[in-house]
Formats: sequence, structure tokens, C-alpha cells
Amino acid sequence: MKIEFGTARRCIDPQVPVSLAGYFNVRMWDHVLDDIEVRAVVFKKGTEAAAILHFDLVCMPLYLCDALLESIRRAGLTQFGRRNVTMAAIHTHTAPEVRSRQKGFNPDYIPFLVRQATEALAEAAGNLREGELFQGLTADSRFLFNRRFWMKDGKVRTNPGKLNSDIVRPEGEIDPEIPLLAVKCGGKIKLLLSSIVNHSDTIGGTGVSADWPGFLRRILEKELGPGSMVCPLIGAEGNINHFDVSSADRQNSYAEAERLGSGYAETVRAALDGLVPVAGESMTVLSGTVVTPPREIPQAEIEEAKKTVALYPDEDIDSRTFTSEDLVRGVPAVLKYFASALLEKASRKEDMCLYLTGIAFGNSFVLASLPSEPFTEIGLAVRKDIFAGRCCMITALADGTGTYTNESGYIPNAWNYGRGGYEDAPRSNPYSMKTASLILRKYREIASALLE
Repeated sequence: MKIEFGTARRCIDPQVPVSLAGYFNVRMWDHVLDDIEVRAVVFKKGTEAAAILHFDLVCMPLYLCDALLESIRRAGLTQFGRRNVTMAAIHTHTAPEVRSRQKGFNPDYIPFLVRQATEALAEAAGNLREGELFQGLTADSRFLFNRRFWMKDGKVRTNPGKLNSDIVRPEGEIDPEIPLLAVKCGGKIKLLLSSIVNHSDTIGGTGVSADWPGFLRRILEKELGPGSMVCPLIGAEGNINHFDVSSADRQNSYAEAERLGSGYAETVRAALDGLVPVAGESMTVLSGTVVTPPREIPQAEIEEAKKTVALYPDEDIDSRTFTSEDLVRGVPAVLKYFASALLEKASRKEDMCLYLTGIAFGNSFVLASLPSEPFTEIGLAVRKDIFAGRCCMITALADGTGTYTNESGYIPNAWNYGRGGYEDAPRSNPYSMKTASLILRKYREIASALLE
């Protein structure tokens, strides 16, 4: 399939004091391990255009998406708007905090970020050239694990700890498949998109980094040659990470990021010779809106949270790094943090809008966005059921996180609630328990319209 495409990138390393995102505590950045960036991709077929803005950030809050769209409009790029611009993050936990409600957020970083992204999009739209679309599908199960486990007490725990003898089995499945989309010019790959289902949280600390997706991108771009661009999209990874609980090996380091990035690069590289042309000659923009109520919180949980807040003394949660494992261990500061967050969520009454975007290429490939951090079964339903018959690539952490929340949030399956774990706690999940089904219903409508 022939298509016009353009690419550009800008560095988004912070120039101001700002915390790195992803944990419960403030971590002010103090050095750069590797440059983070925004990548802009533009596709054009006939009169239809679509764009991807791909950020080395933890998430894409809705206010940031709105600011980007307004900046794009002011820049005169009127061919782009909410319906045809996919704005997605790689979920690195070593990039600047962009959620305005979080401690350590610095509003002075946002204008720089928006400006860099707008400039990249303008450049990509201005350097269109003709290429040919190819697709592929590979798989790698070496580095991903369902991080929620049934325990001997009959409850589910998230990240229960390595070599924990109380672990019975994982709660859910994994998705090791890696869809690929490439644009070739003169037989050489100039643009490569991959979608990998895994968390980007291997490093910690206070150094800026794109984590393992950065290693993947840099390795492949070096091999593909000058002028190439690789976009390592992140799939539905809400209940997936890289921790192997059957091993005692430490898996938090920069070397671990390199191990995963190099391994995934090896797998993707081996699949490139097997890419096949995208079938068909059409490009269709996909878009939809999902309205979801706020999280349902029983009164009993609210009363219990009030007791927890009153029980534990105030403690500086920034005094050390806390993770979801501290919730499992019942660390008082973390219990109080989650209880306070539950009470704050319980005060919210407004519905939220979640936006879906995507592109159908020909009759054999679909790129589909998902908001926030959906569980992997949701991504599998979109890929294997709703868009069955096409190779479907998911980009999660995309297009905002709800009308009034400037936080990220997990989107579990309906059956995950009430079992235990971190992701279905109100602090981590501001959405109605019906949200997954509402998203899948909307994608079924989108897929049905695509076939008409």
C-alpha cells in the first residue's frame, strides 16, 4: 500500500526543576541517563490525514492533550484535531511529572513540552514523501509476567514479592505478540512502529530516561540507518510487568532497561525480513468517545478509609521511595496515602470522557488507541475479537485520562474488582467498574462502521 508520510522529533529533557513520575513520592531529577523525546508521525492518503505524537512520558493527562490540540490549532495545522491525532506515552517512570495534581509537578515544564511537540508535528507535516506500508507480527514472552497473583489466603496481590511462598498462580494472562507497521522507501525501512505489552519501569532513581523502550528505539534506529524513526508503542499493560517472582535476581537497574530493550530489539529485528505489504489502498481515521461514571465506592470502604486516616500519624511519604509492594506489606504511610486518595475519589461525582483514536490501513491493519492503563485482556479483546481478521496494534496511555482527572489510572476488567491488588484501588483507578465494557462496546461500534 502506497502512502505519504512524514516524521520529526524533538528532545524533551527537562530544563526546570521537576519530579520524575511514576511512584508515590517526589524524585527531583538531577541527571540525564539518556535523552527523552517526542516523535511526530504524519500519514496522508488522498485528502485524509492522521498523526501520532509519541512521548517519552509516564502518561497523557487530558489537560495536556487539550493544550497540545490548542497549540496545533494556533500553529495553523488545521488538518489535525482530536479525531485524527493520537497522543500517546511510553509510560517511563523516569520522565518529568506531567500530572498537575501530583507533588513535584512544575507547570513551567508544560509550555516547553507543548512547543516541542507542535514544532515536531509541523516539521513532519511539511516533509511528506511517498512510501510503502508493510506489516508483521512477532512475539516475545521472555520479559513479561502478569503481576497480579492469587495467594494462599484467597486474595489477589499485586507484586507480592519475589520467591513468595504464598503465591498460588497468576490471576490473568499475558500478550506476548508484537504487531509491527513499517514504511519503506526504496526498499529500506524509514519508519517502524511496534507495540509491546509491558510496563516501562525498570530503573527508578533520579535520572531522566526513556527506560527499555529507549534502548529498543536507539538500537533499531542505529541499525536502520540515518533518517529512520522507531516508535515503540506500549500495549495494554495495566496488569503486566517484567518482574519474575520465581527468581531472586534484582530487576531494578539501568542495566535491566538495557537487557529488556536489547532483547526486544533482537526479536523485532529478526521479524523485519518477514514483513508483508499492507493489503488494500485506503486509509480510514477511527475515533470515538466513551462517557464513563466515576468510580463506585461503597460507604463501608469510605468509613474504613476514614478510620485509616485517623489511625496513622502524618508521615513524610517523600522521605523514601515507596512502591506498590509497600502496600502489600501494609506500610502505614502508604496505607494512609491510599485511604486519603479513596476519600478524595469518593467526592467526585462527574462523568468522564475518554477518547479513542486510530487508523485503519487498507483491509489488513488497524492501529487503535486505549486510554490510561488497561489490563491486557482488554487489549486482547480489541486485537483478537473486535478487529479479528486484521493485524491490530494497540497504543495505550493515549488521548487523555478522563474529563476532570489529571492523573493516570488503571482500567481493570469487571471481574478483577474486589479480589484485591493495587490496580483496582480507588487511588489507582478513578473510573467506573463498567469502563472496560464501555470501551469495548464503543470499539465494536467503530469496527462495525468500518465494515460498512
